Amino acid sequence: MPVVTVTDLAKSYGTVKAVNGLSFTVEAGEVFALLGPNGAGKSTVVEILEGHRSRDAGEVGVLGSDPGSAGQEYRDRIGIVLQEAGIEREITVREALVHYGACYSRRRPVDEVLHLVGLAELGDRRTHQLSGGQKRRVDLALGLIGDPEVLFLDEPTTGFDPSARRQAWEMIEGLKALGTTILLTSHYMDEVQVLADRVAVVVDGRIVSEGTPDELRGNADSETLIRFRFPEVDPGSGPVVEMLGGLAGRTSLRNGVLEVCTEQPTTDLNLLTQWAIGQGGVLEGLEVTTPTLEDVYLELIGDGHGDGVGAGDGDV
Repeated sequence: MPVVTVTDLAKSYGTVKAVNGLSFTVEAGEVFALLGPNGAGKSTVVEILEGHRSRDAGEVGVLGSDPGSAGQEYRDRIGIVLQEAGIEREITVREALVHYGACYSRRRPVDEVLHLVGLAELGDRRTHQLSGGQKRRVDLALGLIGDPEVLFLDEPTTGFDPSARRQAWEMIEGLKALGTTILLTSHYMDEVQVLADRVAVVVDGRIVSEGTPDELRGNADSETLIRFRFPEVDPGSGPVVEMLGGLAGRTSLRNGVLEVCTEQPTTDLNLLTQWAIGQGGVLEGLEVTTPTLEDVYLELIGDGHGDGVGAGDGDV
């Protein structure tokens, strides 16, 4: 049986349908990522699963319980890392973990959790003396102190520097190896590509695509993007028109950069390099790439939503 089941979930705020008939499952030991622009409904879904918000319609189950009616026994089995958490500023990190850990029947050792989140040397420091990234690590520690079977991670690495993000990824992968089921929201596509077993993209309260990161990319590997700075020649001249017409891929010239999206990169690269050599020049700034998960994500969410990538969620 899946650890998390969501069927036809719906939630409205007045006339706004934040979640509109959304369904998915999460298997035991899986990292499942919910993606979507600001206002897509991701946080509402997560809060319903945590038992912090009621639903209008649909069925929800986590660890065999309905979060909307489950009691202390359910909360004892889950861990939550919110986008922002308020901690009393005068207590130490260790005191915070002891205090919050007292709420759970099954607790990880405090020193073990401090080590897991990279705060082993800061356990006796007061929380107001921590940097933003260190405070975010405390949030992670509080989510882990109860040794949860299901862990909800809402933008867990926001504010982390690149090194800290990598360490957090290793920690999450380690939890997965121990069998922890993780539901993740993130705007960092590289993070999702590394961590997630499956992904659901949510737009306007509905799932518009679901699958592994590679499945979402679909046939992306069959198309290659070739980019280079186009020489200062007349693009309407005969040789240039002939060269462009001979390319198998789709071409576009913007701001002096030629882009070729092609399923025959070897053939088109050969034609382009031969043309450049004939012109006595080079393909300046040449890049050859396949579309990334972020490229596919931006295409899925459509125009007008791209400002959410890389920022805090802040959705309903």
